[in-house]
Amino acid sequence: MKQLRKWLPAVFLGILLILAACGESEEDATNGNENNGDGDQAESSDEKGTISIGMNNWAENVAVSNMWKLILEDKGYTVELNQVEKGFLYEALSSGDLDIGMEIWLPNTDKAFYEKYEEEIDWRETWYEGTELGLAVPSYMEDINSIEDLKGSEAFPDKQIVGIDAGASIMSLTDEVINEYGLDYSLASSSEPTMITELKSALESEEPIVATLWKPHWVFAEMDLKFLEDSKNVYGDSEDISYAARKGLEEDQPEVVKWFDNFKLSDEELSSLMASINEADDEQEGAQKWIDEHQDLIEEWTKE
Repeated sequence: MKQLRKWLPAVFLGILLILAACGESEEDATNGNENNGDGDQAESSDEKGTISIGMNNWAENVAVSNMWKLILEDKGYTVELNQVEKGFLYEALSSGDLDIGMEIWLPNTDKAFYEKYEEEIDWRETWYEGTELGLAVPSYMEDINSIEDLKGSEAFPDKQIVGIDAGASIMSLTDEVINEYGLDYSLASSSEPTMITELKSALESEEPIVATLWKPHWVFAEMDLKFLEDSKNVYGDSEDISYAARKGLEEDQPEVVKWFDNFKLSDEELSSLMASINEADDEQEGAQKWIDEHQDLIEEWTKE
């Protein structure tokens, strides 16, 4: 009995050590499972990958690129918007450095790029139909409906067409219009914001004004304007806007490509999107406001 009492403390200590070891093992296992869970969660949040979008600095391009950035991020993707010039956009799509280019004007404006990269880029679906370039006047100018009507009209005593940047293609086309139609008008170069300011000022006082304009543009959502008929077709035929992708994106990201193929905007929808962005403090705030107001449309694009 004395011998037993002598060994009892040692046995008791051994049991305590064994229990402690088991507790640590369970804690380690638990921590291991928690760490694995965190790893799985991190992997899950990143598994959809990154989509890179090439964005050139046109109002409609900025609008739809920021809109899609927010939609895709809400669906779990990481999105990079890359500011690019048009020439670099096609080069980057062909090399695979960019995933998507939002704005391809065909069959005329981007024809040279299409012919150069026809086999190297995945040319996808049209999302906007019916672009337009031309001269515009306020709708209240009921007697001025064509470019011919400008000739000899007493409505424009200053004989001036309000333009934008001198290097813009619409400005060179307007020079051709002046020559083709024999207009006794000068073309005043300025900037897009200045042109818009002059339009706003004229409409507020219902004064006459003629300006270079194009669709899509947000001013048509906020101002009652009309294009003048171009019977000589100097400004060219209407075009469509589509998107393009790098080769292989459809295999890598079939869900995204399906959504973008479903993507369609009417003139009214695109104009309101651009107007929302123009009125906001920043692009994504304006895009989010528009998204919130057009959930049915977003759901239609991204349906399973």
